[in-house]
Amino acid sequence: MHAYRTHTCGALRASDAGEQVRLSGWVHRKRDHGGLLFVDLRDNYGLTQCVVDADDTALLETIDGLSLESVITVTGKVVKRTDETINTNLPTGAVEVYIKELSVQSRAASLPMPVNQDAGYPEEIRLKNRFLDLRREEMHRNILLRSDIISSIRRRMVDQGFREFQTPILTASSPEGARDFLVPSRLHPGQFYALPQAPQQFKQLLMISGFDRYFQIAPCFRDEDARADRSPGEFYQLDFEMSFVTQEDVFAAIEPVLHGVFEEFADGRSVSPLPFQRIPYAEAMAKYGSDKPDLRNPLVMSDVTDHFRGSGFKVFAGMIDKDEAVRVFAIPAPKGGSRAFCDRMNSWAQAQGQPGLGYIFFREGEGAGPIAKNIGPERTEAIRTGLELTDGDAVFFVAGVPKTFASFASAARTKLGEDLELIDANRFEFCWIVDFPMFEYNEDFKKVDFSHNPFSMPQGGMDALENQDPLEIMAYQYDIVCNGVELSSGAIRNHLPEVMYKAFEIAGYGPEVVDTRFGGMINALKLGAPPHGGSAPGIDRIVMLLAGTTNIREVIAFPMNQMAQDLMMGAPAPVSDRQLEDVHIALSLPDGDLDV
Repeated sequence: MHAYRTHTCGALRASDAGEQVRLSGWVHRKRDHGGLLFVDLRDNYGLTQCVVDADDTALLETIDGLSLESVITVTGKVVKRTDETINTNLPTGAVEVYIKELSVQSRAASLPMPVNQDAGYPEEIRLKNRFLDLRREEMHRNILLRSDIISSIRRRMVDQGFREFQTPILTASSPEGARDFLVPSRLHPGQFYALPQAPQQFKQLLMISGFDRYFQIAPCFRDEDARADRSPGEFYQLDFEMSFVTQEDVFAAIEPVLHGVFEEFADGRSVSPLPFQRIPYAEAMAKYGSDKPDLRNPLVMSDVTDHFRGSGFKVFAGMIDKDEAVRVFAIPAPKGGSRAFCDRMNSWAQAQGQPGLGYIFFREGEGAGPIAKNIGPERTEAIRTGLELTDGDAVFFVAGVPKTFASFASAARTKLGEDLELIDANRFEFCWIVDFPMFEYNEDFKKVDFSHNPFSMPQGGMDALENQDPLEIMAYQYDIVCNGVELSSGAIRNHLPEVMYKAFEIAGYGPEVVDTRFGGMINALKLGAPPHGGSAPGIDRIVMLLAGTTNIREVIAFPMNQMAQDLMMGAPAPVSDRQLEDVHIALSLPDGDLDV
């Protein structure tokens, strides 16, 4: 018999009854039922109920002295449970093991937090004791799910003809994007490596090198603040790139991977069918106020500016007369047509720092509320008809320049969808946001600037750059969105040096800037580059969605806290003077910070 186990704690079934077995694991729970003592033994694979007879006093004494989470090995006989004691919630629930021998492998000290229950312990305690937190069923399941998802993604990418390559971790500092993590060089005093924010340039260089389809489960490092959907410091993405492809080719390659992974791990939830919906950026902003819309929410905004132009509602009418860029958007609220609900939404808007949220609600065939009174029955009826509303419904209004109120309008749409219980939690709804603007007007610097990614191919190429209004040029750039979560941005890359120089010229940068800041890439493009494009869906976000959590730290084994600290390992931490001398660094700390 093996020294530690013949079976795992999740393996035994009724067919094993009568066998002598050996199990090893953690003491999950103990229960004294008078004549019998029950011990739930847990390992990576599951949990088995073990039993000690009250007559075995020596064994009882040993187990009684064990603290929870001690590691033990037990040997005994598998016995079928009686029908009334079968635990249908456990795969091993039809049997139990009567312990005849027990050896203690490791005694656990007093626990700083429980493992066999979710007591809602503060995140600081959980992160400081992450190895304990990961023993909890929910966390353990999330990390195993993450492993299974990554394995599935790898298989599917290979099946799609992609090859996995690794790109450098120590590289050059990026002049664009987020703040780099810098690594001082010992051999080259005063010079620094940077951890890659993404393998962007390397994957494009792989395409220029003649490799056709690349992918990597890539670690990325960015010195930025934490968000609920991004861990500070580092994250992982499914990075991929393809040569000789159009935008639709990229979609056709990655959609089956994402669709297949989500269907595999959906656990009864539906996944939007292939092909995923394509929504132009301008349409997404007009309908949803966001370029990452949650399509499970059926609410769609409408432009109702003309119904308020010259109306008796002077607040909106005055704004419209004063600035032609002002628009009034309506957000329908089916079954939200009560004054109490409308007042609650108005209070919510004020809590968001807004002056309020205008509304009309409908009853007895007519609109009610201050706005309806001021614009009159004819305009009110036109709004109701246009939005297909009826008695018991309401409509809410936001007004201003769309780019300034879009985020609030999007939040109001989400709030209405949640409060009116319109969002189906048992669905995964994908869409592509396409046709992003190549340029935007920078009000601060009074100039045209890149709106997103300066290395995307403009739609229309050089002809568009030379002959179109820059603010009307679209890029071959796209985002993949699921349930309101942006999984990644991507683009067909600008592979032509002359087009890149021209695009930067429009944004106010001369060729010397391109040569200096992006010299490696521009030189490679000058030596024969194929048309290419790709994307990089976030692994952490994919797992977060499939695990049904909104906190990304729940699907990362060892995350940092929101202050980018590893509480368990004590990072970041001071280093010795000798270590600093090795890399030729002297500290110059802000006032109040101590070098300890």
